[in-house]
Amino acid sequence: MYQLTQDLVFPHPKLSDEHGLLAFGGDLSSERLLLAYRNGIFPWFDERSPILWWSPDPRMVLFPSDLRISKSMKTHFNQKRFKVTYNRAFPNVIDACAGIERKGQQGTWITESMRKAYIELYDRGVAKSVEVWSGNDLVGGLYGLLLKDQKIFCGESMFARKTDASKYGFIVFVKKLAERGIKLIDCQIHTKHLESLGAREIPRELFLKYLNEEISGNR
Repeated sequence: MYQLTQDLVFPHPKLSDEHGLLAFGGDLSSERLLLAYRNGIFPWFDERSPILWWSPDPRMVLFPSDLRISKSMKTHFNQKRFKVTYNRAFPNVIDACAGIERKGQQGTWITESMRKAYIELYDRGVAKSVEVWSGNDLVGGLYGLLLKDQKIFCGESMFARKTDASKYGFIVFVKKLAERGIKLIDCQIHTKHLESLGAREIPRELFLKYLNEEISGNR
């Protein structure tokens, strides 16, 4: 595992350990975060540890054409159960993601320093949020980074206060991204929730080729 310095540089992702851990240290400046994501690396740590940088192999991704919509979700859409907006309440979404209880986790990895860093990226137009509403209540949402040049959206976290609210917003957003020519959504690591929506694991090497624009299509 490599220790980062003040220099804006990362080791190659292939040097990650078997768990995907690549480096520690550095900072959460917008420049460093953008460099990380553009090279297939992301931060994930808690308040008790230094900043940890990851690039797992395999990588969980969703190709828009693979999106799965269950019968129950189709019913929600037919009923127009929720309203979806974009980039209207980014701080509220990231706060909700930090505050939601997750099975098997103690506390949150969205520390105050992480919150500030991603709000700065939002102010720069790089970080995006999706808000899901029931009436005037924010009941679900997600946020992440849009790498426009690479045509990749890097999902960070989602939350739901009502059943299927986050799925609803995610599905609507994936369709919107597909219309804009986005190649894939980076989901980082495997979860059954993401798998149920059509995400799957691919080799890190292949993921990096998409990032480096060596592959332009959906396969």
